[in-house]
Amino acid sequence: MKALFFIVIALIIFLIYLLFRKSSKNLLLTTLFSLLIIYIILNPKDCIAFTINGAKLFFYSVFPSLFPFLVIVNLIFSFGGIEIYSKFLGKLLCTPLRLPKECSVVILASLFCGYPLGSRYACELYERKIIDKPTFERLLNIATNGSPLFIIGTVGTAMLHSAFLGYILLISNALSCIVMGLILPTKKTNKYTIYSNSSVAATQIKENPNFGVAMKNALEDATKTCLSIGSFVVIFSVIINIIKSSGIYHTALISLCSSGIINYNLLDGIFLGFIEITNGCNIVATSPLTLNIKILICSFLIGFSGLSITFQVYSFVYKYKVSMKKYIFLKVVQGIICTLITLLFLKLPFSLVNQETFFINNTMLSSKSGFLVLLIFIFSIPVILKKLRDCF
Repeated sequence: MKALFFIVIALIIFLIYLLFRKSSKNLLLTTLFSLLIIYIILNPKDCIAFTINGAKLFFYSVFPSLFPFLVIVNLIFSFGGIEIYSKFLGKLLCTPLRLPKECSVVILASLFCGYPLGSRYACELYERKIIDKPTFERLLNIATNGSPLFIIGTVGTAMLHSAFLGYILLISNALSCIVMGLILPTKKTNKYTIYSNSSVAATQIKENPNFGVAMKNALEDATKTCLSIGSFVVIFSVIINIIKSSGIYHTALISLCSSGIINYNLLDGIFLGFIEITNGCNIVATSPLTLNIKILICSFLIGFSGLSITFQVYSFVYKYKVSMKKYIFLKVVQGIICTLITLLFLKLPFSLVNQETFFINNTMLSSKSGFLVLLIFIFSIPVILKKLRDCF
């Protein structure tokens, strides 16, 4: 058994080596997919169950919140919402982040519905030539964050058993996006080009498209996008469950953790969270790790978003030749920033009291008053930053 294990590890290392050789990329992918096919043939019942679980996850958790939002945002785009939002919220949301005001609707879509819709509508702006490519690439890394429903409902309430912790994670994630907007460099572009293209959006208001046609197009686009996202949810559910049911995977984790340097549950949650965020957060939340560690790991995974979300983003942006290596690197950076912000929240005075009891059972903190104060603080940050920029 040990000999077989080391052979498999050697094979994996060899395949990773081949991955970095362009000529052998196809060989690596073909080998991996062939192994998946063999597993499916040998374990058909398990794979059917994995697929059904993924489909249930999509139809019961993702689709109900995603589809209506897609339809409504598509209608907003059809009736000149880009120009309208840019007039009212463009300066407030976009100026501190050094983005054109037309990006405000994308930032709002990302804040309220989460990934991958930010990238979806960033592509929409780029296709309409409202923003240029450097702005498009910056917007991809700024407008990619988790939805309030997922962070507060799924991670906070369902997994960590505390809505207040969900609010902390949500605010940390939103602040990490603001920080990314401040630290990402801007390339000098022809401002005339960007803002003259905003007339494309203004023209759409004057056109007044037929509501029936706009609704039809919105429904078709929303259905297509949902099916694409659902496909990723299902296939990654299958891959995650195949990995989790693999004896080789657990043997590898036990071997890596045998020295005692890293905890088994910690490594398991981080690794699977890198692949798919929901599974990773769930594993971390149900592990015997301390509450602080659970919160910090979940914060990192939410900031990073996982490979499943990354592939969903790639399905939208691949035709624009965006560097996914750079995108993934910046998502890791955002995950680290998100973790540091969460750590700062945990160091605030109210988190110094018996955290296991205080966070979960204290009625004062379970109320929405603390959240409202923090929410007001978040929305005041762009205004403060804008005033500071005006001073200098």
